[in-house]
Amino acid sequence: MASEEASLRALESLMTEFFHDCTTNERKREIEALLNNFAQQIGAWRFCLYFLSSTRNDYVMMYSLTVFENLINKMWLGVPSQDKMEIRSCLPKLLLAHHKTLPYFIRNKLCKVIVDIGRQDWPMFYHDFFTNILQLIQSPVTTPLGLIMLKTTSEELACPREDLSVARKEELRKLLLDQVQTVLGLLTGILETVWDKHSVTAATPPPSPTSGESGDLLSNLLQSPSSAKLLNQPIPILDAESEYICSLALECLAHLFSWIPLSASITPSLLTTIFHFARFGCDIRARKMASVNGNSQNCVLGQERGRLGVLAMSCINELMSKNCVPMEFEEYLLRMFQQTFYLLQKITKDNNAHTVKSRLEELDESYIEKFTDFLRLFVSVHLRRIESYSQFPVVEFLTLLFKYTFHQPTHEGYFSCLDIWTLFLDYLTSKIKSRLGDKEAVLNRYEDALVLLLTEVLNRIQFRYNQAQLEELDDETLDDDQQTEWQRYLRQSLEVVAKVMELLPTHAFSTLFPVLQDNLDVYLGLQQFIVTSGSGHRLNITAENDCRRLHCSLRDLSSLLQAVGRLAEYFIGDVFAARFSDALTVVERLVKVTLYGSQIKLYNIETAVPSVLKPDLIDVHAQSLAALQAYSHWLAQYCSEAHRQNTQQFFTLISTTMDAVTPLISTKVQDKLLLSACHLLVSLATTVRPVFLISIPAVQKIFNRITDASAQRLVDKAQVLVCRAVSNILLLPWPNLPENEQQWPVRSINHASLISALSRDYRNLKSSAVAPQRKMPLDDTKVIIHRTLSVLEDIVENISGESTKSRQICYHSLQESVQVSLALFPAFIHQSDVTDEMLSFFLTLFRGLRVQMGVPFTEQIIQTFLNMFTREQLAESILHEGSTGCRVVEKFLKILQVVVQEPGQVFKPFLPSIISLCMEQVYPIIAERPSPDVKAELFELLFRTLHHNWRYFFKSSVLASVQRGVAEEQMENEPQFSAIMQAFGQSFLQPDIHLFKQNLFYLETLNTKQKLYHKKIFRTTMLFQFVNVLLQVLVHKSHDLLQEEIGIAIYNMASVDFDGFFAAFLPEFLSSCDGVDANQKNVLGRNFKMDRDLPSFTQNVHRLVNDLRYYRLCNDSLPPGTVKL
Repeated sequence: MASEEASLRALESLMTEFFHDCTTNERKREIEALLNNFAQQIGAWRFCLYFLSSTRNDYVMMYSLTVFENLINKMWLGVPSQDKMEIRSCLPKLLLAHHKTLPYFIRNKLCKVIVDIGRQDWPMFYHDFFTNILQLIQSPVTTPLGLIMLKTTSEELACPREDLSVARKEELRKLLLDQVQTVLGLLTGILETVWDKHSVTAATPPPSPTSGESGDLLSNLLQSPSSAKLLNQPIPILDAESEYICSLALECLAHLFSWIPLSASITPSLLTTIFHFARFGCDIRARKMASVNGNSQNCVLGQERGRLGVLAMSCINELMSKNCVPMEFEEYLLRMFQQTFYLLQKITKDNNAHTVKSRLEELDESYIEKFTDFLRLFVSVHLRRIESYSQFPVVEFLTLLFKYTFHQPTHEGYFSCLDIWTLFLDYLTSKIKSRLGDKEAVLNRYEDALVLLLTEVLNRIQFRYNQAQLEELDDETLDDDQQTEWQRYLRQSLEVVAKVMELLPTHAFSTLFPVLQDNLDVYLGLQQFIVTSGSGHRLNITAENDCRRLHCSLRDLSSLLQAVGRLAEYFIGDVFAARFSDALTVVERLVKVTLYGSQIKLYNIETAVPSVLKPDLIDVHAQSLAALQAYSHWLAQYCSEAHRQNTQQFFTLISTTMDAVTPLISTKVQDKLLLSACHLLVSLATTVRPVFLISIPAVQKIFNRITDASAQRLVDKAQVLVCRAVSNILLLPWPNLPENEQQWPVRSINHASLISALSRDYRNLKSSAVAPQRKMPLDDTKVIIHRTLSVLEDIVENISGESTKSRQICYHSLQESVQVSLALFPAFIHQSDVTDEMLSFFLTLFRGLRVQMGVPFTEQIIQTFLNMFTREQLAESILHEGSTGCRVVEKFLKILQVVVQEPGQVFKPFLPSIISLCMEQVYPIIAERPSPDVKAELFELLFRTLHHNWRYFFKSSVLASVQRGVAEEQMENEPQFSAIMQAFGQSFLQPDIHLFKQNLFYLETLNTKQKLYHKKIFRTTMLFQFVNVLLQVLVHKSHDLLQEEIGIAIYNMASVDFDGFFAAFLPEFLSSCDGVDANQKNVLGRNFKMDRDLPSFTQNVHRLVNDLRYYRLCNDSLPPGTVKL
């Protein structure tokens, strides 16, 4: 005994030392090693049993339980049966004796350890494991303990981790399912008993102040008046012990509901009871009483009661989230909805003392979250099922949801409710599309609700109605989606507006336009307050109140302009003619507003509060341009109509827009406004394409500005956009005109002079590269290269999908610049930032203009690159130049991807050198590097090489395909094919999951398209090597996220030769497995059924992998020298 006593004292002092602030990490590691060694000893558990019963030190108890946990989960198989019996009897006794005094985390850990034993031994060796739990629950003294044990059992046995065989997992689930009815009965009993014991049934509840109005709704929602009566009972006041027991019971139910199927075991009385407890969350009176009674104990009780409501809602949501509902359970579901909507009505009921919002503010935030989750599940999973029930009043439900949404106390809560409305609107839209005949009936049913929703959402985004809340929104910090809180709020609101517009276009428009008009009048009226002062123009509005009102009006105008822009798509296509006048009204207003802003230069005006009003004025101007840009597709459709009628009206719209845009294309204008103007210009040039655009003086002014070398250059992004627009005006074919009226010759000359002006400095670099004495500083050269190539690359990229004629003219203009680029390339090969930009340019050329460049020049480019990228150069780029160097190599490989995909014979001569570059130069450098750089691009290039040049490897003759199976097709370039396949195989042994997924997809694609796995060379020399690697990956759990994909790939490979797989590969695979004995290998082999369909086969694969891991775990846990019979 003394040794146990001494060990305990030593352990206590070690633990205290370990957790002391002054202990060094070195010493902590020593202590850790000592404790681990102690735990590994056979019989250490006896000491731990003594420690548990004799110490009050939490650290020591925790350590002792960890030793038991390790013993049971990893070494149980090797523990003598006598010891197991002793442990099975001692630990529960210990728990029973001390559960009241142990700290809760020690008690829970001890419960978990006992459940772990049950997981291994119940029912065979530990037959009373579950009956003990049921007895604990039934005895009032130990009910809480029994409930903790039950919840732990549900967690650990229903969905156990993988350290059990599949057969045992299935057995445990079946055993638990057999107990479900009993358990649910017990839990129902506990909750009902507590409720009844504390209920005040004698007093009848007073009638509610609005009983008339709510009575009708209630009788609609609840078929049986009895349940309404039940739910109207006052909520009982529970003592702390009862509260604790109920919360444990509800936690158990929530976990059980997560895995048991919906069935008759979940009785109506259980559901009703859960709903009784859900009322705790929305009962403000109980909280009030707790706070009135004053002491802190009662306040805590108030919070605890709220928690009961949250737990009950968790149970309800677990049931709600199940999509598969058996017929017999549908009625229960209906009852659940009715009872929840009773709660919803309770929460959103207006009475004199409480507004709905203040009522919601008083509720627990988690309860509101759970309730919102319930509503989301109802709309997304069950609405289509429930809507058909005549006794379910969907419109009344929407009324309640409306009140609930627009009284949310937090922004997040409001966002979540808007999501629910979006789901509902999507449901309605798809319902109408699938039943067009009933469209009117469906819309009539919901019209009022939708119009209300629209009006309220629009009010919510306006400072005029909602200033206090909107001022709280942050408009500076960007979230993960690169938008501020205010932008997110506006975007989500506008999505709802747009979805209503899709369903009710006329209503939506007539609601939105007058509001926009009001704010526009304020903005257009500012002109009368502009006075000329010494330094320029000033806005003569100075009173603080007026400035504040103007600020709100401008913010609202900006939001409403975005709303109008968002709705542009609902005026085009089939409805163009029907909604023409509405759209024309909008576009005319927008054109007027943009011109007004540009003419009176509101962006440069002085104001009384420059930090607030100036950004507001700039934002309104930018948003009006953006809204007009949103109507570019409408303008394009109008353009094709106007072409037939040749209307003056269309000409005026476009020329006025250009008058508004041109003054803004200047270095004196703020970037936000400048870029909005540039984007609008690009849309006019690209989407609308009016014939007369080039002849408008304003456009010619822009053309002269960007070709004038002395003019100040715009910021990079704006310069690129303006050049794109001007290039597109000259290059893109005019709609509705025959080829002979396109004026290509003139346009070609103009385009050539445009590109010549834009690339003047760049083309002059060629001479300085050749004659070193005239060299300019490197940084200046880099600036010229960057500026020119960014513009040229953008022009090519935007023309790449256009007609042949446009691309011919484009290449003709660019030809000299392309040749200069090729000549400069070798001079900058060691400047990876310049090489990167040049390769970007060439990649865009190859993608867009390779036909126009012609074969000889393309060959010259490829040859230059292949010569420049020697092994040394590649190594320098990849290994020493960091991410830029890697990007350069990746761009080069991307260019080669375009080359190998080219159909026809033109570039086929390059295949051998491309493959040898990949396999002999790039691959050896990156193969062993852990970094994923370059690998993804290299493997994509190899995949494209195989996919688009299959006949380079497999010469399939017509004769061979006619006599299928007689002649095996000829194989060429076999060494290269084998090397590529080996590289794919190697990539599956590396940790990078993205590369693994990509390469597995490539192999599967090659099999689908080209029957890769069926080819003789693959079948005979590689097939089972790949299967082996994929199985090992599953066993090692290194790429667990891809389990399903790996299983399917193994099936596709095995299905080429099932006989070989079952007869030769599987036995060989098992015999090579270490860590399992012969008997276990036989069992693994026997359990792998000879199924040849995909689901059964992959199930067998996962079973094999799971059981193999389990057997290894068991064998590792046996004491050394154990003899296995």
